[in-house]
Amino acid sequence: MEFAILANVLAKMEATKKRLELTQYLVELFQDTPNEVIARIVYLLQGKLRPDFEGVELGVAEKLAVRAIAKSSGMPIKKIESEYRKKGDLGNAATVILEQKTQTTFLAEDITVERVYDTLYKIASLEGSRSQDMKMKYISSLLNDATPIEASFILKILLGTLRLGIAENTVMDALAIAYTSSKENRKILERAYNVSSDLGQVAEIIANEGLDGITKFEVKLFNPIRPMLADRVKSESDAIEKMGKRFAAEYKLDGERVQLHISNEKVILFSRSLENITSYYPDIVEKIPNMINASEVILEAEAVAINEDTGEFLPFQELMHRRRKYKIEKAVTQYPITINFFDVLFHNGKSCLELPYEQRRKTLENIVKENDFAKYVPMEIVTNENEIEEVLENSINSGCEGLMLKMLDKPYQAGARGNYWLKLKREYRNELGDSLDLVVIGAFFGKGRRTGRYGTLLLATYDDDQDVFTSICKVGTGFTDEDLDQLYQILSNKVTIKKNPRIDSDMEADVWFEPELVLEVVASEITLSPIHKAARDTIRKNAGLALRFPKFTGKIRIEKTAEDASTNQEVITLYRGQKKISQDKSQV
Repeated sequence: MEFAILANVLAKMEATKKRLELTQYLVELFQDTPNEVIARIVYLLQGKLRPDFEGVELGVAEKLAVRAIAKSSGMPIKKIESEYRKKGDLGNAATVILEQKTQTTFLAEDITVERVYDTLYKIASLEGSRSQDMKMKYISSLLNDATPIEASFILKILLGTLRLGIAENTVMDALAIAYTSSKENRKILERAYNVSSDLGQVAEIIANEGLDGITKFEVKLFNPIRPMLADRVKSESDAIEKMGKRFAAEYKLDGERVQLHISNEKVILFSRSLENITSYYPDIVEKIPNMINASEVILEAEAVAINEDTGEFLPFQELMHRRRKYKIEKAVTQYPITINFFDVLFHNGKSCLELPYEQRRKTLENIVKENDFAKYVPMEIVTNENEIEEVLENSINSGCEGLMLKMLDKPYQAGARGNYWLKLKREYRNELGDSLDLVVIGAFFGKGRRTGRYGTLLLATYDDDQDVFTSICKVGTGFTDEDLDQLYQILSNKVTIKKNPRIDSDMEADVWFEPELVLEVVASEITLSPIHKAARDTIRKNAGLALRFPKFTGKIRIEKTAEDASTNQEVITLYRGQKKISQDKSQV
Protein backbone atom coordinates (compact mmCIF):
# COMPACT_ATOMS: atom_id res chain seq x y z
CA MET A 1 0.00 0.00 0.00
CA GLU A 2 1.39 3.41 -0.97
CA PHE A 3 2.35 5.47 2.07
CA ALA A 4 1.11 8.56 0.20
CA ILE A 5 -2.48 7.36 0.72
CA LEU A 6 -1.96 7.33 4.49
CA ALA A 7 -0.04 10.63 4.47
CA ASN A 8 -2.82 12.43 2.56
CA VAL A 9 -5.45 11.20 5.04
CA LEU A 10 -3.29 12.24 8.00
CA ALA A 11 -2.97 15.74 6.51
CA LYS A 12 -6.76 16.02 6.26
CA MET A 13 -7.17 14.78 9.82
CA GLU A 14 -4.68 17.32 11.18
CA ALA A 15 -6.76 20.09 9.61
CA THR A 16 -9.94 19.36 11.60
CA LYS A 17 -11.08 18.82 15.18
CA LYS A 18 -14.57 17.58 14.26
CA ARG A 19 -15.01 14.01 15.41
CA LEU A 20 -17.49 13.11 12.66
CA GLU A 21 -15.06 14.28 10.00
CA LEU A 22 -12.16 12.45 11.66
CA THR A 23 -14.22 9.27 11.79
CA GLN A 24 -15.21 9.59 8.13
CA TYR A 25 -11.59 10.07 7.05
CA LEU A 26 -10.68 6.91 8.95
CA VAL A 27 -13.55 4.97 7.37
CA GLU A 28 -12.38 5.95 3.89
CA LEU A 29 -8.78 5.06 4.79
CA PHE A 30 -9.76 1.61 6.10
CA GLN A 31 -11.84 0.93 2.99
CA ASP A 32 -8.75 1.70 0.85
CA THR A 33 -6.46 -0.48 2.98
CA PRO A 34 -5.60 -4.08 2.01
CA ASN A 35 -6.52 -6.52 4.77
CA GLU A 36 -2.92 -7.61 5.25
CA VAL A 37 -1.86 -4.03 6.04
CA ILE A 38 -4.72 -2.92 8.31
CA ALA A 39 -2.97 -3.80 11.60
CA ARG A 40 0.07 -1.72 10.65
CA ILE A 41 -2.17 1.21 9.69
CA VAL A 42 -3.98 1.11 13.04
CA TYR A 43 -0.73 0.99 15.01
CA LEU A 44 0.74 3.91 13.03
CA LEU A 45 -2.44 5.95 13.57
CA GLN A 46 -1.85 5.52 17.29
CA GLY A 47 1.79 6.57 16.90
CA LYS A 48 3.09 3.15 17.86
CA LEU A 49 4.37 -0.07 16.31
CA ARG A 50 2.90 -2.67 18.64
CA PRO A 51 0.42 -2.71 21.54
CA ASP A 52 1.63 -0.85 24.63
CA PHE A 53 2.15 -3.96 26.73
CA GLU A 54 4.92 -5.17 24.39
CA GLY A 55 6.99 -2.09 25.24
CA VAL A 56 8.26 -1.41 21.68
CA GLU A 57 9.50 2.20 21.63
CA LEU A 58 11.13 4.11 18.79
CA GLY A 59 13.49 6.11 20.98
CA VAL A 60 14.46 8.71 18.35
CA ALA A 61 15.60 12.13 19.59
CA GLU A 62 14.94 15.39 17.74
CA LYS A 63 18.68 16.03 17.25
CA LEU A 64 19.08 12.72 15.46
CA ALA A 65 16.09 13.46 13.24
CA VAL A 66 17.52 16.91 12.40
CA ARG A 67 20.82 15.28 11.36
CA ALA A 68 18.93 12.82 9.15
CA ILE A 69 17.02 15.66 7.45
CA ALA A 70 20.32 17.49 6.87
CA LYS A 71 21.85 14.38 5.33
CA SER A 72 18.87 13.80 3.02
CA SER A 73 18.33 17.42 1.98
CA GLY A 74 21.90 18.67 1.76
CA MET A 75 20.84 21.65 3.91
CA PRO A 76 22.88 22.85 6.92
CA ILE A 77 21.62 21.87 10.35
CA LYS A 78 21.28 25.55 11.40
CA LYS A 79 18.81 26.19 8.57
CA ILE A 80 16.75 23.16 9.58
CA GLU A 81 16.71 24.26 13.23
CA SER A 82 15.67 27.78 12.17
CA GLU A 83 12.75 26.39 10.13
CA TYR A 84 11.82 24.15 13.08
CA ARG A 85 11.58 27.18 15.37
CA LYS A 86 9.30 28.91 12.85
CA LYS A 87 6.98 25.95 12.32
CA GLY A 88 7.02 24.55 15.86
CA ASP A 89 6.93 21.01 14.44
CA LEU A 90 9.89 19.16 12.95
CA GLY A 91 7.69 17.24 10.53
CA ASN A 92 6.22 20.46 9.13
CA ALA A 93 9.70 22.00 8.98
CA ALA A 94 10.93 18.96 7.02
CA THR A 95 8.21 19.54 4.42
CA VAL A 96 9.54 23.04 3.73
CA ILE A 97 13.19 21.95 3.75
CA LEU A 98 12.68 18.97 1.43
CA GLU A 99 10.67 21.08 -1.03
CA GLN A 100 13.88 23.09 -1.47
CA LYS A 101 15.96 19.96 -1.98
CA THR A 102 18.25 20.26 -5.00
CA GLN A 103 19.69 16.73 -4.90
CA THR A 104 18.05 14.14 -7.11
CA THR A 105 17.74 10.57 -5.93
CA PHE A 106 18.17 7.98 -8.67
CA LEU A 107 16.72 4.49 -8.43
CA ALA A 108 14.47 5.55 -5.57
CA GLU A 109 12.54 2.76 -3.89
CA ASP A 110 8.79 3.07 -3.47
CA ILE A 111 7.62 4.40 -0.13
CA THR A 112 4.98 1.95 1.05
CA VAL A 113 3.25 1.53 4.40
CA GLU A 114 4.98 -1.83 4.72
CA ARG A 115 8.43 -0.34 4.10
CA VAL A 116 7.89 2.54 6.53
CA TYR A 117 6.53 0.25 9.25
CA ASP A 118 9.29 -2.36 8.85
CA THR A 119 12.00 0.32 8.85
CA LEU A 120 10.60 1.93 11.99
CA TYR A 121 10.48 -1.47 13.64
CA LYS A 122 14.17 -2.01 12.81
CA ILE A 123 14.94 1.39 14.33
CA ALA A 124 13.07 0.46 17.52
CA SER A 125 15.03 -2.80 17.76
CA LEU A 126 18.49 -1.22 17.51
CA GLU A 127 20.72 -1.23 20.58
CA GLY A 128 24.40 -0.78 21.32
CA SER A 129 27.20 1.65 20.51
CA ARG A 130 26.48 2.00 16.78
CA SER A 131 22.70 2.16 17.12
CA GLN A 132 22.46 5.95 16.67
CA ASP A 133 24.39 5.85 13.40
CA MET A 134 22.25 2.99 12.15
CA LYS A 135 19.05 4.81 13.13
CA MET A 136 20.14 7.87 11.16
CA LYS A 137 20.95 5.67 8.17
CA TYR A 138 17.46 4.10 8.22
CA ILE A 139 15.72 7.47 8.65
CA SER A 140 17.73 9.02 5.82
CA SER A 141 16.91 6.11 3.53
CA LEU A 142 13.20 6.83 3.98
CA LEU A 143 13.56 10.60 3.63
CA ASN A 144 15.67 10.22 0.47
CA ASP A 145 12.80 8.46 -1.31
CA ALA A 146 9.86 10.27 0.31
CA THR A 147 7.88 13.23 -0.95
CA PRO A 148 7.87 16.24 1.41
CA ILE A 149 4.42 15.35 2.83
CA GLU A 150 5.40 11.69 3.28
CA ALA A 151 8.60 12.76 5.03
CA SER A 152 6.62 15.04 7.32
CA PHE A 153 4.45 12.21 8.65
CA ILE A 154 7.27 9.69 8.82
CA LEU A 155 9.04 12.11 11.17
CA LYS A 156 5.92 12.82 13.21
CA ILE A 157 5.41 9.11 13.80
CA LEU A 158 9.10 8.69 14.64
CA LEU A 159 9.11 11.55 17.16
CA GLY A 160 5.69 10.85 18.68
CA THR A 161 4.29 14.22 17.51
CA LEU A 162 1.44 12.88 15.38
CA ARG A 163 -1.52 14.85 16.78
CA LEU A 164 -4.74 13.74 15.16
CA GLY A 165 -7.22 14.28 17.98
CA ILE A 166 -8.32 10.63 18.01
CA ALA A 167 -8.14 7.77 20.48
CA GLU A 168 -9.24 4.14 20.53
CA ASN A 169 -12.97 4.91 20.57
CA THR A 170 -12.80 6.88 17.31
CA VAL A 171 -10.73 4.17 15.64
CA MET A 172 -13.22 1.49 16.74
CA ASP A 173 -16.15 3.57 15.46
CA ALA A 174 -14.46 3.79 12.06
CA LEU A 175 -13.58 0.07 11.98
CA ALA A 176 -17.19 -0.84 12.76
CA ILE A 177 -18.52 1.39 9.97
CA ALA A 178 -15.87 0.34 7.42
CA TYR A 179 -16.21 -3.42 7.94
CA THR A 180 -19.78 -3.92 9.20
CA SER A 181 -21.54 -0.79 7.85
CA SER A 182 -22.84 -0.02 11.34
CA LYS A 183 -21.35 2.06 14.13
CA GLU A 184 -23.59 0.08 16.52
CA ASN A 185 -21.20 -2.87 16.22
CA ARG A 186 -18.50 -0.83 17.96
CA LYS A 187 -19.48 -2.48 21.26
CA ILE A 188 -18.54 -5.90 19.85
CA LEU A 189 -15.14 -4.61 18.77
CA GLU A 190 -14.72 -2.91 22.13
CA ARG A 191 -15.27 -6.19 23.96
CA ALA A 192 -12.53 -7.81 21.83
CA TYR A 193 -10.20 -4.89 22.51
CA ASN A 194 -10.92 -5.03 26.24
CA VAL A 195 -9.82 -8.67 26.52
CA SER A 196 -6.82 -8.37 24.17
CA SER A 197 -5.56 -4.77 24.65
CA ASP A 198 -4.41 -4.97 21.02
CA LEU A 199 -6.33 -2.72 18.62
CA GLY A 200 -4.17 -3.76 15.66
CA GLN A 201 -5.15 -7.38 16.17
CA VAL A 202 -8.82 -6.41 16.48
CA ALA A 203 -8.59 -4.53 13.18
CA GLU A 204 -6.90 -7.47 11.46
CA ILE A 205 -9.58 -9.91 12.61
CA ILE A 206 -12.55 -7.70 11.67
CA ALA A 207 -10.99 -7.10 8.23
CA ASN A 208 -10.32 -10.78 7.51
CA GLU A 209 -13.01 -12.65 9.44
CA GLY A 210 -15.75 -10.10 10.09
CA LEU A 211 -17.89 -10.07 13.24
CA ASP A 212 -17.75 -13.86 13.51
CA GLY A 213 -14.03 -13.63 14.14
CA ILE A 214 -14.42 -10.77 16.60
CA THR A 215 -16.98 -12.63 18.71
CA LYS A 216 -14.50 -15.51 19.09
CA PHE A 217 -11.89 -13.33 20.84
CA GLU A 218 -10.82 -15.03 24.03
CA VAL A 219 -8.71 -14.12 27.03
CA LYS A 220 -5.10 -15.05 26.31
CA LEU A 221 -2.36 -15.55 28.86
CA PHE A 222 0.31 -12.79 28.77
CA ASN A 223 -2.02 -10.44 26.86
CA PRO A 224 -3.24 -8.02 29.56
CA ILE A 225 -6.96 -7.50 30.03
CA ARG A 226 -8.11 -3.90 30.28
CA PRO A 227 -9.08 -3.47 33.95
CA MET A 228 -12.63 -3.04 35.21
CA LEU A 229 -13.18 0.36 36.81
CA ALA A 230 -15.47 1.66 39.54
CA ASP A 231 -17.92 4.53 39.77
CA ARG A 232 -17.99 6.78 42.83
CA VAL A 233 -20.47 6.84 45.67
CA LYS A 234 -20.64 9.41 48.46
CA SER A 235 -22.40 7.63 51.32
CA GLU A 236 -23.54 4.31 52.70
CA SER A 237 -27.15 5.11 51.86
CA ASP A 238 -26.24 5.94 48.25
CA ALA A 239 -24.38 2.63 48.01
CA ILE A 240 -27.39 0.62 49.19
CA GLU A 241 -29.65 2.52 46.79
CA LYS A 242 -27.41 1.58 43.86
CA MET A 243 -26.28 -1.92 44.86
CA GLY A 244 -29.19 -3.49 46.69
CA LYS A 245 -29.39 -5.15 50.08
CA ARG A 246 -26.41 -7.54 49.95
CA PHE A 247 -22.99 -6.92 48.43
CA ALA A 248 -19.25 -7.18 49.07
CA ALA A 249 -17.18 -4.51 50.79
CA GLU A 250 -13.43 -4.82 50.13
CA TYR A 251 -10.72 -2.65 51.64
CA LYS A 252 -9.50 -0.07 49.10
CA LEU A 253 -5.74 -0.27 49.42
CA ASP A 254 -3.46 2.64 48.50
CA GLY A 255 -1.06 0.77 46.24
CA GLU A 256 -0.38 -0.14 42.62
CA ARG A 257 -2.92 -2.28 40.85
CA VAL A 258 -1.14 -5.27 39.31
CA GLN A 259 -2.40 -7.86 36.84
CA LEU A 260 -0.41 -11.08 37.25
CA HIS A 261 -0.13 -13.58 34.38
CA ILE A 262 1.33 -16.86 35.64
CA SER A 263 2.16 -20.08 33.81
CA ASN A 264 4.09 -22.44 36.07
CA GLU A 265 7.33 -20.52 36.82
CA LYS A 266 6.77 -17.76 34.23
CA VAL A 267 5.34 -14.53 35.68
CA ILE A 268 4.57 -11.31 33.81
CA LEU A 269 3.13 -8.29 35.65
CA PHE A 270 1.11 -5.49 34.05
CA SER A 271 0.07 -2.15 35.53
CA ARG A 272 -3.37 -0.56 35.46
CA SER A 273 -2.33 1.19 32.22
CA LEU A 274 -1.08 -2.14 30.74
CA GLU A 275 2.63 -1.35 31.06
CA ASN A 276 4.88 -4.35 31.66
CA ILE A 277 6.17 -3.69 35.21
CA THR A 278 7.71 -7.09 35.89
CA SER A 279 11.18 -5.64 36.44
CA TYR A 280 9.99 -3.44 39.32
CA TYR A 281 8.77 -6.41 41.36
CA PRO A 282 11.37 -9.21 41.30
CA ASP A 283 10.13 -10.27 44.75
CA ILE A 284 6.68 -11.06 43.30
CA VAL A 285 8.22 -12.99 40.40
CA GLU A 286 10.36 -15.02 42.78
CA LYS A 287 7.83 -15.80 45.52
CA ILE A 288 4.36 -16.01 43.97
CA PRO A 289 4.65 -19.16 41.79
CA ASN A 290 5.18 -21.21 44.95
CA MET A 291 1.94 -19.86 46.40
CA ILE A 292 -0.31 -20.57 43.40
CA ASN A 293 -2.47 -23.66 43.15
CA ALA A 294 -2.95 -23.50 39.35
CA SER A 295 -0.93 -24.18 36.20
CA GLU A 296 -2.20 -21.10 34.35
CA VAL A 297 -3.87 -18.11 35.92
CA ILE A 298 -4.49 -14.37 35.56
CA LEU A 299 -4.98 -12.63 38.91
CA GLU A 300 -5.55 -9.06 40.02
CA ALA A 301 -3.91 -7.68 43.11
CA GLU A 302 -2.72 -4.53 44.81
CA ALA A 303 0.99 -4.17 45.54
CA VAL A 304 1.28 -2.07 48.69
CA ALA A 305 4.39 -0.70 50.39
CA ILE A 306 4.63 -1.69 54.05
CA ASN A 307 6.56 -0.89 57.19
CA GLU A 308 8.27 -4.22 57.81
CA ASP A 309 8.61 -3.58 61.54
CA THR A 310 4.93 -2.82 62.17
CA GLY A 311 3.24 -4.36 59.12
CA GLU A 312 1.45 -1.06 58.47
CA PHE A 313 0.52 -0.01 54.96
CA LEU A 314 2.49 2.95 53.58
CA PRO A 315 1.27 5.53 51.02
CA PHE A 316 1.26 4.78 47.31
CA GLN A 317 4.09 7.26 46.66
CA GLU A 318 6.54 4.90 48.41
CA LEU A 319 6.26 2.58 45.41
CA MET A 320 7.67 5.33 43.19
CA HIS A 321 11.10 4.41 44.54
CA ARG A 322 10.86 1.10 42.67
CA ARG A 323 10.45 2.88 39.32
CA ARG A 324 14.11 2.73 38.43
CA LYS A 325 16.27 0.99 35.83
CA TYR A 326 19.20 0.35 38.10
CA LYS A 327 19.79 -0.90 41.66
CA ILE A 328 16.30 -2.41 41.79
CA GLU A 329 17.55 -5.03 44.27
CA LYS A 330 18.37 -2.23 46.72
CA ALA A 331 14.95 -0.65 46.20
CA VAL A 332 13.25 -4.02 46.87
CA THR A 333 15.08 -4.24 50.20
CA GLN A 334 14.44 -0.62 51.17
CA TYR A 335 10.78 -0.55 50.11
CA PRO A 336 9.23 -3.93 50.89
CA ILE A 337 5.69 -4.76 49.82
CA THR A 338 2.85 -7.19 50.26
CA ILE A 339 0.80 -8.40 47.31
CA ASN A 340 -2.93 -8.38 48.07
CA PHE A 341 -5.20 -10.39 45.75
CA PHE A 342 -8.79 -9.43 44.94
CA ASP A 343 -9.85 -11.12 41.68
CA VAL A 344 -9.23 -13.96 39.23
CA LEU A 345 -9.76 -13.39 35.49
CA PHE A 346 -8.47 -16.65 33.98
CA HIS A 347 -7.94 -20.08 35.50
CA ASN A 348 -6.43 -23.21 33.93
CA GLY A 349 -7.41 -22.42 30.35
CA LYS A 350 -10.82 -20.87 31.04
CA SER A 351 -11.93 -17.25 31.25
CA CYS A 352 -13.48 -16.22 34.56
CA LEU A 353 -14.81 -12.87 33.29
CA GLU A 354 -18.40 -14.05 32.95
CA LEU A 355 -18.50 -15.62 36.41
CA PRO A 356 -20.27 -13.61 39.14
CA TYR A 357 -18.04 -11.86 41.65
CA GLU A 358 -18.99 -14.19 44.51
CA GLN A 359 -17.88 -17.23 42.51
CA ARG A 360 -14.67 -15.52 41.36
CA ARG A 361 -13.79 -14.69 44.97
CA LYS A 362 -14.29 -18.31 46.06
CA THR A 363 -12.15 -19.49 43.13
CA LEU A 364 -9.46 -16.97 44.08
CA GLU A 365 -9.36 -18.21 47.66
CA ASN A 366 -8.72 -21.76 46.37
CA ILE A 367 -5.82 -20.59 44.20
CA VAL A 368 -3.62 -18.41 46.44
CA LYS A 369 -1.97 -19.74 49.58
CA GLU A 370 -1.76 -16.84 52.02
CA ASN A 371 1.33 -15.93 54.01
CA ASP A 372 3.04 -12.73 55.20
CA PHE A 373 3.85 -11.71 51.62
CA ALA A 374 0.71 -12.80 49.72
CA LYS A 375 -2.71 -12.01 51.16
CA TYR A 376 -6.31 -11.57 50.11
CA VAL A 377 -7.74 -8.08 50.20
CA PRO A 378 -10.01 -8.13 53.29
CA MET A 379 -13.66 -8.49 52.32
CA GLU A 380 -16.98 -8.62 54.15
CA ILE A 381 -20.53 -9.19 52.91
CA VAL A 382 -22.63 -6.22 54.06
CA THR A 383 -26.39 -5.70 54.19
CA ASN A 384 -26.98 -2.30 55.83
CA GLU A 385 -25.44 1.12 56.51
CA ASN A 386 -24.08 0.19 59.93
CA GLU A 387 -22.17 -2.78 58.52
CA ILE A 388 -20.71 -0.65 55.72
CA GLU A 389 -19.70 2.01 58.25
CA GLU A 390 -17.96 -0.59 60.42
CA VAL A 391 -15.98 -2.08 57.52
CA LEU A 392 -15.11 1.43 56.30
CA GLU A 393 -13.71 2.44 59.70
CA ASN A 394 -11.72 -0.79 59.94
CA SER A 395 -10.32 -0.15 56.46
CA ILE A 396 -9.25 3.41 57.28
CA ASN A 397 -7.75 2.32 60.61
CA SER A 398 -5.65 -0.22 58.67
CA GLY A 399 -4.14 2.54 56.54
CA CYS A 400 -6.44 2.08 53.54
CA GLU A 401 -8.30 4.72 51.52
CA GLY A 402 -11.82 3.39 51.95
CA LEU A 403 -13.90 0.64 50.37
CA MET A 404 -14.57 -1.02 47.04
CA LEU A 405 -18.19 -2.12 46.97
CA LYS A 406 -19.01 -4.95 44.54
CA MET A 407 -22.23 -6.61 43.40
CA LEU A 408 -22.08 -10.32 44.18
CA ASP A 409 -23.93 -11.59 41.12
CA LYS A 410 -22.25 -9.53 38.38
CA PRO A 411 -19.44 -10.45 35.93
CA TYR A 412 -16.10 -8.74 35.43
CA GLN A 413 -16.62 -6.02 32.81
CA ALA A 414 -13.17 -5.55 31.26
CA GLY A 415 -12.44 -1.93 30.36
CA ALA A 416 -15.79 -0.72 31.68
CA ARG A 417 -16.77 1.68 34.44
CA GLY A 418 -20.18 1.34 36.10
CA ASN A 419 -22.31 0.56 39.12
CA TYR A 420 -21.21 -3.07 39.47
CA TRP A 421 -18.23 -1.68 41.40
CA LEU A 422 -18.37 1.49 43.52
CA LYS A 423 -15.71 3.40 45.46
CA LEU A 424 -16.46 4.81 48.91
CA LYS A 425 -13.69 6.89 50.47
CA ARG A 426 -13.62 8.94 53.65
CA GLU A 427 -13.07 12.23 51.79
CA TYR A 428 -16.35 11.61 49.99
CA ARG A 429 -17.97 12.97 53.17
CA ASN A 430 -16.97 16.59 52.35
CA GLU A 431 -19.01 19.06 50.31
CA LEU A 432 -17.31 18.20 47.03
CA GLY A 433 -17.56 14.55 47.84
CA ASP A 434 -14.41 13.28 46.16
CA SER A 435 -10.87 13.67 45.01
CA LEU A 436 -10.41 13.96 41.25
CA ASP A 437 -7.75 12.53 38.96
CA LEU A 438 -6.91 15.30 36.48
CA VAL A 439 -4.63 15.54 33.45
CA VAL A 440 -1.82 18.11 33.34
CA ILE A 441 -2.23 20.02 30.05
CA GLY A 442 -0.21 23.19 30.69
CA ALA A 443 1.81 25.21 33.18
CA PHE A 444 2.70 28.73 34.23
CA PHE A 445 6.25 29.61 35.25
CA GLY A 446 6.85 30.15 38.95
CA LYS A 447 7.98 33.28 40.75
CA GLY A 448 9.97 33.85 43.93
CA ARG A 449 10.91 30.48 45.45
CA ARG A 450 9.41 28.74 42.42
CA THR A 451 11.52 30.59 39.84
CA GLY A 452 12.99 28.11 37.37
CA ARG A 453 10.15 25.63 37.90
CA TYR A 454 6.48 25.44 37.04
CA GLY A 455 4.62 27.34 39.75
CA THR A 456 1.04 26.58 38.68
CA LEU A 457 -0.37 23.75 36.57
CA LEU A 458 -3.38 23.84 34.25
CA LEU A 459 -5.46 20.69 34.68
CA ALA A 460 -8.22 19.03 32.67
CA THR A 461 -10.90 16.38 32.81
CA TYR A 462 -11.42 13.79 30.07
CA ASP A 463 -14.44 14.26 27.82
CA ASP A 464 -14.95 10.66 26.70
CA ASP A 465 -17.73 11.61 24.28
CA GLN A 466 -15.56 14.01 22.26
CA ASP A 467 -12.24 12.35 23.13
CA VAL A 468 -10.72 15.64 24.31
CA PHE A 469 -9.27 17.06 27.54
CA THR A 470 -11.24 20.01 28.89
CA SER A 471 -9.71 22.54 31.29
CA ILE A 472 -11.19 22.63 34.79
CA CYS A 473 -8.74 24.50 37.03
CA LYS A 474 -5.30 25.93 37.75
CA VAL A 475 -3.63 24.44 40.80
CA GLY A 476 -0.68 25.94 42.67
CA THR A 477 -1.18 24.71 46.25
CA GLY A 478 -0.32 21.45 47.94
CA PHE A 479 3.11 21.16 46.29
CA THR A 480 6.27 20.67 48.32
CA ASP A 481 9.61 21.80 46.87
CA GLU A 482 10.37 18.13 46.21
CA ASP A 483 7.05 17.75 44.34
CA LEU A 484 7.83 20.76 42.15
CA ASP A 485 11.30 19.46 41.31
CA GLN A 486 9.94 16.03 40.46
CA LEU A 487 7.07 17.39 38.35
CA TYR A 488 9.42 19.73 36.48
CA GLN A 489 11.63 16.79 35.53
CA ILE A 490 8.67 14.65 34.44
CA LEU A 491 6.86 17.40 32.54
CA SER A 492 9.95 18.73 30.76
CA ASN A 493 9.83 15.59 28.62
CA LYS A 494 6.21 16.26 27.63
CA VAL A 495 6.51 19.89 26.45
CA THR A 496 4.96 20.71 23.06
CA ILE A 497 5.48 23.83 20.97
CA LYS A 498 1.79 24.10 20.17
CA LYS A 499 -1.31 23.06 22.07
CA ASN A 500 -2.29 19.45 21.37
CA PRO A 501 -5.55 19.43 19.34
CA ARG A 502 -7.15 17.17 21.97
CA ILE A 503 -6.83 19.97 24.55
CA ASP A 504 -9.87 22.25 24.89
CA SER A 505 -8.89 25.37 26.85
CA ASP A 506 -9.49 29.08 26.47
CA MET A 507 -6.67 29.77 28.92
CA GLU A 508 -3.26 30.34 27.36
CA ALA A 509 -0.59 28.53 29.37
CA ASP A 510 3.07 29.53 29.34
CA VAL A 511 3.89 25.93 28.40
CA TRP A 512 1.75 23.18 26.85
CA PHE A 513 2.22 19.46 27.48
CA GLU A 514 1.16 16.25 25.86
CA PRO A 515 -1.91 15.21 27.91
CA GLU A 516 -0.37 12.22 29.68
CA LEU A 517 0.40 12.90 33.35
CA VAL A 518 -2.41 12.43 35.90
CA LEU A 519 -2.47 14.08 39.35
CA GLU A 520 -4.90 13.64 42.24
CA VAL A 521 -6.56 16.89 43.36
CA VAL A 522 -9.10 17.88 46.01
CA ALA A 523 -11.16 21.07 46.15
CA SER A 524 -13.72 22.82 48.32
CA GLU A 525 -16.44 22.71 45.66
CA ILE A 526 -17.30 22.73 41.97
CA THR A 527 -18.59 26.01 40.53
CA LEU A 528 -19.86 27.34 37.22
CA SER A 529 -17.15 29.02 35.16
CA PRO A 530 -17.20 31.32 32.10
CA ILE A 531 -13.56 30.36 31.39
CA HIS A 532 -13.11 26.63 31.87
CA LYS A 533 -14.41 24.11 29.34
CA ALA A 534 -15.25 21.05 31.46
CA ALA A 535 -18.92 20.10 30.86
CA ARG A 536 -19.41 23.30 28.86
CA ASP A 537 -23.11 24.17 28.23
CA THR A 538 -24.30 21.15 30.25
CA ILE A 539 -25.46 22.97 33.39
CA ARG A 540 -25.78 26.45 31.91
CA LYS A 541 -25.26 27.83 28.41
CA ASN A 542 -21.79 29.38 27.86
CA ALA A 543 -20.59 28.09 31.23
CA GLY A 544 -18.34 25.21 32.13
CA LEU A 545 -17.43 23.72 35.51
CA ALA A 546 -14.36 24.60 37.58
CA LEU A 547 -12.82 23.60 40.91
CA ARG A 548 -12.80 26.15 43.73
CA PHE A 549 -9.64 26.19 45.86
CA PRO A 550 -8.07 23.09 44.24
CA LYS A 551 -5.15 21.46 46.04
CA PHE A 552 -2.67 18.78 44.98
CA THR A 553 -2.89 15.77 47.32
CA GLY A 554 0.71 14.68 46.71
CA LYS A 555 -0.28 11.72 44.53
CA ILE A 556 1.08 11.39 41.00
CA ARG A 557 -1.09 8.70 39.43
CA ILE A 558 1.64 6.95 37.46
CA GLU A 559 -0.59 3.90 37.08
CA LYS A 560 -3.25 5.85 35.15
CA THR A 561 -3.37 6.94 31.53
CA ALA A 562 -4.90 10.29 30.58
CA GLU A 563 -8.03 8.49 29.38
CA ASP A 564 -8.41 7.03 32.89
CA ALA A 565 -8.76 10.52 34.39
CA SER A 566 -11.99 11.85 35.89
CA THR A 567 -14.56 12.44 33.18
CA ASN A 568 -16.90 15.37 32.63
CA GLN A 569 -19.82 13.14 33.53
CA GLU A 570 -18.24 12.36 36.91
CA VAL A 571 -17.73 16.07 37.57
CA ILE A 572 -21.36 16.81 36.61
CA THR A 573 -22.52 14.11 39.05
CA LEU A 574 -20.40 15.60 41.85
CA TYR A 575 -21.66 19.12 41.07
CA ARG A 576 -25.29 18.04 41.26
CA GLY A 577 -24.58 16.00 44.39
CA GLN A 578 -23.12 18.98 46.27
CA LYS A 579 -26.11 21.11 45.23
CA LYS A 580 -28.43 18.43 46.60
CA ILE A 581 -26.54 18.45 49.92
CA SER A 582 -26.87 22.25 50.12
CA GLN A 583 -30.61 22.05 49.47
CA ASP A 584 -31.04 19.33 52.09
CA LYS A 585 -29.18 21.42 54.67
CA SER A 586 -31.28 24.49 53.92
CA GLN A 587 -34.42 22.51 54.70
CA VAL A 588 -33.17 21.38 58.09
